Amino acid sequence: MPSPASAPSDSASRPRRLLPWLIVLALAAGGGWYYTHRGASDGDGGGGGKSANGPRGGRDGRGDRPIPVTLATIVTGDIRVMVPALGSVVPRNQVTVRSRVDGPLLAVKFTEGQPVKAGDVLALIDPDPFRATLEQARGQLARDAALLKNAQIDLDRYKGLLRQDSIAEQQVATQEALVRQYQGTVQADQAAVKSAELQLSYTTIKAPISGRAGLRAVDPGNIVKASDTTGLVTIAQVSPITAVFPVPEDRLPAVMKRVREGKGLIAEAWDREMKNHLADGKLLAVDSQIDSTTGTVKLKADFANKDGSLFPNQFVNVRLILDTLAGVVTVPTAAVQQGAKGSYVYKVGEGNKVASVPVKLGPVDGDKAVVEDGLAAGDRVVVDGLDKLKDGAQIEAIDPKAVDAPGRERKRGGNGGGRPGH
Repeated sequence: MPSPASAPSDSASRPRRLLPWLIVLALAAGGGWYYTHRGASDGDGGGGGKSANGPRGGRDGRGDRPIPVTLATIVTGDIRVMVPALGSVVPRNQVTVRSRVDGPLLAVKFTEGQPVKAGDVLALIDPDPFRATLEQARGQLARDAALLKNAQIDLDRYKGLLRQDSIAEQQVATQEALVRQYQGTVQADQAAVKSAELQLSYTTIKAPISGRAGLRAVDPGNIVKASDTTGLVTIAQVSPITAVFPVPEDRLPAVMKRVREGKGLIAEAWDREMKNHLADGKLLAVDSQIDSTTGTVKLKADFANKDGSLFPNQFVNVRLILDTLAGVVTVPTAAVQQGAKGSYVYKVGEGNKVASVPVKLGPVDGDKAVVEDGLAAGDRVVVDGLDKLKDGAQIEAIDPKAVDAPGRERKRGGNGGGRPGH
């Protein structure tokens, strides 16, 4: 138990132990106050940081700092009226090559994946059994032909004797019937010979069409049969080639009008990402009925495909060109925004301030759209940086090519006006 004399000493030392902690707390509070007020002052004074109450560039994007955007000038030009569709590439002709006779497969004469021409030898089947059958048919034909000849000689002799009244007429009639019998037999033998020759020719399998050979389904040494469903190989005609694609039924009247006028419709094939133009072709056919489940009708376009850019079963984007509008006002599609009241753009006015302007759009061709109302040639609109804009915001036009260029911050106002680093 502490003595009464030691209590005052402990009470006097306690404030000295707390003094360092109080100094630390005071410094921390002062530093936090300074950092908060200095940061807010910099944000309101036009520096490079964000303000406390709004995005960079002042409150609500309309402060002293202009918002950097990319602009485009409205011009007039030609726009194609198109029907976009999703389709797949279909070979003009496709054949599964099968054997027409049974037998061992001796050899494969084609190279997988390479072009073949109609009549090229693709495979060989053992011909020996069919040669034997042919020789047998020819021997039977020779035997029956000899019998026919002998019967014909007897008939001629009998007819002479009948004229001399040396034999009965019934004997001549019987001989005539025998001749006709041998004639029928010889005719059947000739057909058997032709059938045997045909069967022998089937042992040499030839390409029925020109096209690209696929992967072989049977290797040499296997027994192939005419009843096999898989076949030996599939040949697809890829030049020319077609693409089948559905279009909405409400676009069908415009398509059929051009078809009835005898004007060929151009079809463009693009890749899956709509970045690479693969081929140009023409409309080949329109299906005879509308698919009631989808409300679309199938169209087929034909492409020369000399460079092989289209491949069977390939997915493609198809653009069917219906017409070309000349000298119309166009706007970049990147500038068009969608709101509650429809399409609009941010148009640049006096003092580099923007205002939202409703627009009525027409056909779209790639990255351009027809402006039917709302803009005129020479107007400037914002195409990049739209997410920061509101009516009345002041903007600063920048070169899109220099967006990622080194030193762009210095060009737009030095170190104090650049975008903060990441």
